[in-house]
Amino acid sequence: MDVVPGVEALRPEQGPIFAVIGVFDGLHRGHAYLLDHLVKEARARGARPTVITFDHHPDEVLTGSAPPLLLDPDERLERLDAAGVEVTVVQHFDEALRRTTYDAFIDTIRRGTALAGLLMTPDAAFGFERRGTADAVTELGQARGFDVVVVPPYTIDGAPVSSSAIRTAILDGDLVEAQRLLGRPVGLRGAVDDGRMTFDLPMATPPDGVYPCQIVGRAGTLTVHDGTIWVEAVPVEGPVRVELMT
Repeated sequence: MDVVPGVEALRPEQGPIFAVIGVFDGLHRGHAYLLDHLVKEARARGARPTVITFDHHPDEVLTGSAPPLLLDPDERLERLDAAGVEVTVVQHFDEALRRTTYDAFIDTIRRGTALAGLLMTPDAAFGFERRGTADAVTELGQARGFDVVVVPPYTIDGAPVSSSAIRTAILDGDLVEAQRLLGRPVGLRGAVDDGRMTFDLPMATPPDGVYPCQIVGRAGTLTVHDGTIWVEAVPVEGPVRVELMT
């Protein structure tokens, strides 16, 4: 998978691309559904399935406070690659990007490489003041020669699956619900030093308590106390991924 540092770095040889835009925090069941559609629609057009995502959560700029992440950024790239994504653009989100209109953003993509189309859901929107709705982008695509495919949102029991719902479940300690929405156990990737686990970025962690977990394929426990995470298992140091058991 090609990893591109922003849409301005796209090159002709990386296209044509068929893309979806989003944070993709957690890579949950709703994201898996979108990526399945992305790969199918891209292949139907002879294009490369492409995800345009961000180097940090846009809320850090939009609201001044970003939520804790569900997925380590490097693991996000690994999971996108495994899902069949061929190009991932990691776009820096700052005040200048916040003020960029959706059509200007799309024009930047098209200056770098051929754009076969975009995948969206009916409630998706991007660009300044979120004016890049599915209807607006469809109209722009008709004028500029790219397709827009709109798919219904993925739901479970009538409710859409969202990163915010998963984050709430984890913070509340409801790991069963979080796993149901993720489609896999809740995982934490970080560095362990003398039993203490740390992260490069703030991660969503359960409340204080002791949790059974799997660490590099072996059983152990994870203890959360006053925001500090301790891992007890076979001796382990360095980067690890811990999966919490339900």
